[in-house]
Amino acid sequence: MKNIMNILFGLALLTSACAQTDSKENSDQMKMDMEPKLNSFVGVTEVATLAGGCFWCVETPFEKVDGVREVISGYAGGTKLNPTYQDVSSGTTKYREAVQVYFDPAVISYQEILDIYWKQFDPTDEGGSFPDRGFQYTSAIFYHDDTQKEAATESKKKLEKSGIFDEPIATNIIEFTTFYAAEDYHQDFYKKNPQRYYSYRKGSGRDEFIMSKWKDEMSYKKPDKEKLKSELTDLQYKVTQESATERAFNNEYWDNHKPGIYVDVVSGEPLFSSTDKFESGTGWPSFTKPIDPKHINKVEDDAYGMKRVEVRSKVGDSHLGHVFNDGPEPSGLRYCMNSASMRFIPKDKMEEEGYGEYLWLVK
Repeated sequence: MKNIMNILFGLALLTSACAQTDSKENSDQMKMDMEPKLNSFVGVTEVATLAGGCFWCVETPFEKVDGVREVISGYAGGTKLNPTYQDVSSGTTKYREAVQVYFDPAVISYQEILDIYWKQFDPTDEGGSFPDRGFQYTSAIFYHDDTQKEAATESKKKLEKSGIFDEPIATNIIEFTTFYAAEDYHQDFYKKNPQRYYSYRKGSGRDEFIMSKWKDEMSYKKPDKEKLKSELTDLQYKVTQESATERAFNNEYWDNHKPGIYVDVVSGEPLFSSTDKFESGTGWPSFTKPIDPKHINKVEDDAYGMKRVEVRSKVGDSHLGHVFNDGPEPSGLRYCMNSASMRFIPKDKMEEEGYGEYLWLVK
């Protein structure tokens, strides 16, 4: 995957003082990457094929996402039969380093997969990805059908209009043709060789770039129990901390149509945008997808003799509601939430309250 210069670069990182001083930081990140997740719910599987430079670094973020069953690093888009790492890294083939993400659409939508994808690399780089240069490291979305093509095109347009990046989005949207799994030693590299993996991520500039563009969930905190009891209403406490359910058609946001975002009432994590809210007829606020999947957890819930997917906030661990696979296209999902778990921030207050980076979502 790396040419000779990049291999030397990686080896240098291994022996650098940086690798030693950042060992705790890497250890903390490793613990987050190993957190358990809900792999599947009903067993249906779809696949997304995505290229964003070093496949080690694109694979790992998807490995810990609820609803993702498997992620495979490999080579996509070329014509040579059974390409090897040496073939692709030479830059003489038409293959890109890529990953295939196998996911359960009843738990996570293709649109959410794309939202995660855009935040793993520099989509404006036409010549490669960070220190990895050449066609084989350029980014691309390989769509498997017209629905994915439409979703990818719309997602790219939305990102271009966001103003997050100064340069045009260079990521290509291409019809899927071929994919070959990479050699075994490339699969789950973050587990097999964690020190090299995390040192490479930091030393390559990838992590610094991502943090400069996207807010980190670690900036949010959950207050202690006593503070929550004093600050939340009885209903908010029962819903978020004891997984209660508020009454349908008798809650604050079920019929709210104002532009803005909904955040966790406990931690402040951004959860949903008014742009993705729709009238479900259920009497609870419903959304097609979250603002960022990294701010939520999904767990299987078999309470009351039912089998459902519960949605909780990542840091606040608040019970938010459930997600169902009877939502509108294109996502097909319905995030049915409790108003008591959320606080609505209108568009004209978002900048003032520290959520200005999300204004592009509601413009």
